[in-house]
Amino acid sequence: MRRRQFLQKSMIAGAGVLAGKGTLAGTGAMGAGMTMDADGFPVVRIAAAQRKFRSEAVEKIIREVRENIGNKELGWLFENCYPNTLDTTVNFELTGGKPDTYVITGDIDAMWLRDSSAQVWPYLSLCKQDKDLQQLIKGVIHRQVICILRDPYANAFYKDPNKISEWKATDVTDMKSGIHERKWEIDSLCYPIRLAHGYWETTGDVSPFDADWLMAMGKVLQTFKEQQRKDGQGPYTFQRRSQYATDSVPMKGYGYPTKKVGLIHSMFRASDDATIFPFLIPDNLFALSSLRNLRTMLQALSIGKELDGPAFALETDLINALNEHAIVTHPVYGEVFAYEADGFGNHTLMDDANVPSLLALPYVQSKLFTGDLSVLNADKRGYMVYQNTRRMLWSAANPFFF
Repeated sequence: MRRRQFLQKSMIAGAGVLAGKGTLAGTGAMGAGMTMDADGFPVVRIAAAQRKFRSEAVEKIIREVRENIGNKELGWLFENCYPNTLDTTVNFELTGGKPDTYVITGDIDAMWLRDSSAQVWPYLSLCKQDKDLQQLIKGVIHRQVICILRDPYANAFYKDPNKISEWKATDVTDMKSGIHERKWEIDSLCYPIRLAHGYWETTGDVSPFDADWLMAMGKVLQTFKEQQRKDGQGPYTFQRRSQYATDSVPMKGYGYPTKKVGLIHSMFRASDDATIFPFLIPDNLFALSSLRNLRTMLQALSIGKELDGPAFALETDLINALNEHAIVTHPVYGEVFAYEADGFGNHTLMDDANVPSLLALPYVQSKLFTGDLSVLNADKRGYMVYQNTRRMLWSAANPFFF
């Protein structure tokens, strides 16, 4: 069966199952009621009347791609994938005169700080062409501020501040109302900075960066500093009553012991699985990039001067600690990035799903290969270490390769 035929039949079968029919109907490959487009592919994008948000700029790009791309199948895939966030996951309104955009992750009615940032990121370049789209993304920034101020250690939130999570019955942590899940992940606080910086660079609009935004950034810096744990274990603990070890944190919810070297502890990975060693290297590299982006904004906009010093101190600690603990020598692949470390010399050599990951370092750490990080200050060292890491991860040396 050709791939196109397979995709067509798969989509039709899926539509039948979703409709509760479970079997194909009609003549040939086409099910009853299934509409095909001009290129012979099934129309599977949600109907226009049911879409959550419409962007003229996005629709224009879709038309251009479908008209001009040589591979019509890719054009069909693009039309269904690119607008999906706007079609199905966003809830936009004005709250107190501010744009407010609640973005569910897709399959769960909750907003992840990570996911909501990544879901709207591909639309940033279109903001200047579409002011409604710009308002939508500005609303995401405002909603993330609300979330961070509610609890900087939480990773996922409800729109309703009074809603009680299903996890409250099983999770031993300071679970407030309005929080869906409270798994502390460094990248949860990095992504809102990434989105804010990208929005500002693209649009030049400074209106989202008000007193509330600065207060949220202060919470980010406070949380990063607390999770360096130089002055004690910090306020965060997490345990879950579960049969899965990856869902809970050992040692009374604080994680395995570490040597306090300046790296930030992360109890969970971007996949929402618990870390083994709490110094998650890709997340700490992401934090370094995020701190630099934050300081760039504070200085350029002449705001939050009281935050610049703490941000610089964190940045300096991370550079020094990453220089010592991020890169290890593998017996086969040479110098590689570790996935996790504990400061005592122990490391995990692997990679995990979702971003940040080791494979995705160029995506979250844009200056990884330019030589301006002291952790990578040797000529082309960052590039070579990354290539060595890729080779290791795409091999049986990675225990989680599949």
